[in-house]
Amino acid sequence: MGLLNTVLDLFVKFATIGGGLWLVWGAVTFGGGLKDHNGPQTQSGLWQVVGGAMIIAAAQVFNAIAM
Repeated sequence: MGLLNTVLDLFVKFATIGGGLWLVWGAVTFGGGLKDHNGPQTQSGLWQVVGGAMIIAAAQVFNAIAM
């Protein structure tokens, strides 16, 4: 059971870090879209931020349920 917990913990950490990176990159894209007054880039960046936040939330919910 120790190996399974270790693997699940590693999965949650990678998903959280990946979601955080996705969120940050979305914020950069969003900011670039605002600076250039580019509507599609702004929209894409905003949805990327939302997606990153959802990945982080899902990883944490999975961690709460699995442990």
